[in-house]
Amino acid sequence: MSKPPRVKLPYFDYLLTALQKNDELIEKSFGRHVHWGYWQKPKTAKLTVDDFAEAAENLSHQLCLAAKTEDNLSILDVGCGFGGTIAHLNENYKHLDLCGVNIDERQLSRARQMVKPQNKNTIQFIQGNANILPFAEQTFDIILAVECIFHFPDRQIFFSEVHRILKPGGRLVLSDFVPTPLLLPWTKFQSSRPGFYGQCNVQYGEQDYQDLAEKNQLETLQVNNITEQTLPTYSYLRRMSLKSGFSSFNAIIETLSIEIFSRLRLLKYIIFAYQKNN
Repeated sequence: MSKPPRVKLPYFDYLLTALQKNDELIEKSFGRHVHWGYWQKPKTAKLTVDDFAEAAENLSHQLCLAAKTEDNLSILDVGCGFGGTIAHLNENYKHLDLCGVNIDERQLSRARQMVKPQNKNTIQFIQGNANILPFAEQTFDIILAVECIFHFPDRQIFFSEVHRILKPGGRLVLSDFVPTPLLLPWTKFQSSRPGFYGQCNVQYGEQDYQDLAEKNQLETLQVNNITEQTLPTYSYLRRMSLKSGFSSFNAIIETLSIEIFSRLRLLKYIIFAYQKNN
């Protein structure tokens, strides 16, 4: 099997450098989860470090709920980052076979240090490409992809791989930034160049996902628009940047663009859940 290609990830370069310097703010904010937060009541968001950390935990929890997670399952987290979702599963369920896959060995190294098995679970972290998943057919009950699919080289190939390695009745749950048709021209321009968050393809609308699911024999169980519940993330990121003195022009512009389009309801944050029925 070919070695995963090197990818440019300025976002993780920054986070890993800060973590190595024992930056307490970055540690509490992104040392476990590296994704947006979920607030059930966004208008009451406190925007403290602890509040954001809890919201990030809640986002992983929402995907686990959508996957109908329970004890005694085999679960794969693709694009697992620092292992935050694996840690959430490890702490809240029993007798799980857990596996995290990521293309960046640096992230996996931290995950292995931070996440240790408990509750009679097993855990492994494997370097790999989301389009060439190193597993046998019908291996997993659940596959998760938390806020990372826009980094994958090809969603069609990923969905095909998911169908191959899911057990019959198994579920795929992912979260993604999904543009409305009006926003698609901007997404094509944005996807053509790597930025602070790396190479991001946000050109898939809801109908595109429906077509992908049908083509790969996956039944759509849920399309949950949680944009409103994620919006406090942007206020927190601004507050954190001011406090830390972080001033990357690309990061500020890219994050502000995502926020504006999200608040205008041109860009949705959606949790998709699918099931393999054969």
